[in-house]
Amino acid sequence: MAPLEPWEKVLVSADYVEKPHGDSACTDCHAGAQSAEKDAAHAGLVTSPSTDAQTYCANCHKDTVTTFGSSLHATQAGYWTAINTRSTPENHPALETMFGNHCSSCHTTCGDCHVSQPSSVGGGFLSGHTFEKTPPMTRTCTACHGSRVGAEYLGSHEDIPGDVHFREERFNCVSCHAGTDLHAAAADENAHRYAGEQNPKCENCHAVGSSTDPVMQHSLHKDKLACQVCHSVEYTSCDNCHVSISDKTGNPMFKTDATYLTFFIGLNPRQDENRPYEYVLLRHVPAAPDSYSFYGENLLPNFASGPTWVYTTPHNIQRNTPQNGKCENCHANPALFLTADKVAESELEANQSVIVPEPPKAVGK
Repeated sequence: MAPLEPWEKVLVSADYVEKPHGDSACTDCHAGAQSAEKDAAHAGLVTSPSTDAQTYCANCHKDTVTTFGSSLHATQAGYWTAINTRSTPENHPALETMFGNHCSSCHTTCGDCHVSQPSSVGGGFLSGHTFEKTPPMTRTCTACHGSRVGAEYLGSHEDIPGDVHFREERFNCVSCHAGTDLHAAAADENAHRYAGEQNPKCENCHAVGSSTDPVMQHSLHKDKLACQVCHSVEYTSCDNCHVSISDKTGNPMFKTDATYLTFFIGLNPRQDENRPYEYVLLRHVPAAPDSYSFYGENLLPNFASGPTWVYTTPHNIQRNTPQNGKCENCHANPALFLTADKVAESELEANQSVIVPEPPKAVGK
């Protein structure tokens, strides 16, 4: 989409007053004062009311505000779960400074999704300050989750079609990820997007492995393979992200050595009753032992405590894929599996839990 003109970013459209929030005066949410003088009107202005959602949103959206405050979108606790696995408490002050410079801008408030669009797509209002109950996908969801989820789902990679749910049915994100899920409190203290029950899961819409399922392979592989193992195609992996402050501008910056497409099946590092699969897809994350060295030495002393090839659920689902055409495409194809020879020597220790020691043999052997 074309960038918004400066005046479009601040315009309150004429039809705003006809919308549900239009019966409130500007000062009800933004404070300030009713005055024809600019300086007087903006004295004490609250630029982002939903930063204090309990004060400005809870009167009408109490249930949502109550849970959203501890959701992954609001707290970004998933980042800290990963960082804490590799670090130690004494490194927290330096890591918190790093996090504030490079990660905290991904934190969202109610208004960040329902009123405005993120800076990655130009900032400004979505629609003249109108509150959008269902935010537009490409101006909110994939504007933040774009480099992997958005590119895969929309088919932005050359010669790789978009996800069948988008391509054939034009599903948007909330077709599967309901608002109650996006606003929900994190599952537990070890907050992570894969913590707790799978939601959504393929079985919500597809009778996988049931008595009415005509596909025999579903029954054979149910609970052994995550659905994406057979129904995803290549997806993005990254290497060696490093963060620092630019000498030229003084702004926070990051650099990743490489971004590339992969498809690797590995052992499930999150195997439990909710994700019982033996094999899942793995994506390489750009964590490195010295990712945060700009902020201090040896800030990730326990780097090998977590894999760099991690559980992933690519958003590029296809009914027919190169690996599910016939049994030997997978069973006799060690190239698809994350074996030790495909892992960097410096990361072998960290990835022992996901490396496949011996790929499945050909059927009948």
